[in-house]
Amino acid sequence: MSDTRIHGYARVSSKDQNADRQISALREFEIADRDIYVDTISGHTNERPELKRMLNAVRKGDLVVVLSIDRLGRDYNLIQEVWKQITKELQADIKVLDMPLLDTRTNTENIDSRFISDLVLQILSYVADKERKNIRARQAQGIALALQRGRKLGRPRAEFPKDWTTVYELWYTKKEITATEAMKRLGLKRNTFYKLAAEYERKNNER
Repeated sequence: MSDTRIHGYARVSSKDQNADRQISALREFEIADRDIYVDTISGHTNERPELKRMLNAVRKGDLVVVLSIDRLGRDYNLIQEVWKQITKELQADIKVLDMPLLDTRTNTENIDSRFISDLVLQILSYVADKERKNIRARQAQGIALALQRGRKLGRPRAEFPKDWTTVYELWYTKKEITATEAMKRLGLKRNTFYKLAAEYERKNNER
């Protein structure tokens, strides 16, 4: 066991998130920082640079540790693919810290932990994948119902300010003020101002 190398893997989906909690848990398992790999990318793909680096470093008999199973992937097939690559192709072990049953190392009672872990993994990843699909289906149903009831989704449309016509005439027709001055008087940001100007011109052309 002294030759066994332990690798830690962490993943967050975006730069707005941080992996501190995962890294801290991996360090508590006494994994060296040089052996901790962190991806900042969606788990909907296996094209993850740090995952690839770790898999290239894993050797037979090594141990891969993750905090939770969804760090390996965000759907059933991806989790199964990474799990199979580590345990079958590389012949290494996996330990999931927040799910003790997911530990493929054989324990002292000679229970086939790898078999149990594979079975538990299939059940958990299938249930998680099914729930995500159900959530997406419920969201789609909610949006469809909202549209049927006439609700408008997304950002509300910008309204024309009270002095819009007067200021617009000073800017566009009489050219007495600049666009910047018009925005300032109306209290509008540049994008909103020009969007309203285009809409106003379109309505005038339709008359």
